[in-house]
Amino acid sequence: MIIGVLKEHGDENRVAFTPEHVAGLEKLKIEKLLVEKGAGNKAFFSDDDYTKAGAEVVNLDDLVQKADVIASIHKPSDEVLKKIPKDKILIGNYGPLFNLDIARQMCDLGLTSFSLDLVPRTTRAQAMDVLSSMATAAGYKAVLQAAAKLPKFFPMFMTAAGTIRPSKVLILGAGVAGLQAIATARRLGAVVEAFDVRLAAKEEVLSLGAKFVEVEGATDDVSAGGYAVEQTEEYKKRQSELIKEHAENADVVICTAQIPGRKAPLLVPKETVEKMKPGSVIVDLAASTGGNCEVTQNDKTIEHDGVYVIGDSNLSSSIASDASKMFGRNIINFLKIVVDKEGQLNLNFEDELVTGSCLSHEGNVLNERVKNILEKA
Repeated sequence: MIIGVLKEHGDENRVAFTPEHVAGLEKLKIEKLLVEKGAGNKAFFSDDDYTKAGAEVVNLDDLVQKADVIASIHKPSDEVLKKIPKDKILIGNYGPLFNLDIARQMCDLGLTSFSLDLVPRTTRAQAMDVLSSMATAAGYKAVLQAAAKLPKFFPMFMTAAGTIRPSKVLILGAGVAGLQAIATARRLGAVVEAFDVRLAAKEEVLSLGAKFVEVEGATDDVSAGGYAVEQTEEYKKRQSELIKEHAENADVVICTAQIPGRKAPLLVPKETVEKMKPGSVIVDLAASTGGNCEVTQNDKTIEHDGVYVIGDSNLSSSIASDASKMFGRNIINFLKIVVDKEGQLNLNFEDELVTGSCLSHEGNVLNERVKNILEKA
């Protein structure tokens, strides 16, 4: 079996496989890794690096014809998709829960595609969970961006010129990105508070040395697989009041709260932003799905009433080298369950991880969550 790696389009800096992954693919008895020319440049992996590792650098047309499996970070462009024969397998992070047109397009083209952001949240699936890997990178980088923009120190300083108090950081959402943001802010010496609707997150927050902001009455749906779920209006009112109180006292607010398949919950309304201290910073990782902050503009940094608001849902791209290494390892771990001992593709649709991550196959959507949303649309 041959695997091909596409060059990403647009502003994306990551690449699906790096030169270090060639050895891992060889262990799976993969015949060859084909890499589109320049695919790794933005992640600081040259074509020569791939060639030295044992991969073959080719043009796009050769890649789509020769590769059995085609890997990318995002959905290939429409132009590229039209060139891909129906017998190929696509693997990536396509985000169909937020963009149903991707599912429709894959089915219309008759392509078999696996979107690893659909992998079920189970212990067995952790090693192939691209959402968690990329959230780790984003949570880390969000704090660094905030620290660079904030006109204050993060840690406490005791100097001859007096004592500088530590900055206060509020993290909204204690999933993977939020927990990494907590850990990074604590390493930088900030006083950290964190909020999450899932009470299960409380212990993790406290273990990282942060204070847990708890709002009573949260709906915690076990069937949601560890994700947050929609809350009642009464809860949202109490939540809004408490977050407003803590945000007004914070120097930095990191927004990470998202609900799969839905618009991001509004946690920081315009009125709260306007009551925050001048020079404060908000980093909104949910910008592409509407944002947790009302004034967020996706892919933009704005100043609203003296508060800097950074809207960036793709911060993992800004740490492209290591994020690419993590992404490639996730794909290799997924390949371990769909490649047999001879290195040939073996799609076992009896396996929940295979079915759960499969977006399209033979013109049909296989993932139940995507299918349900499509039926309601």
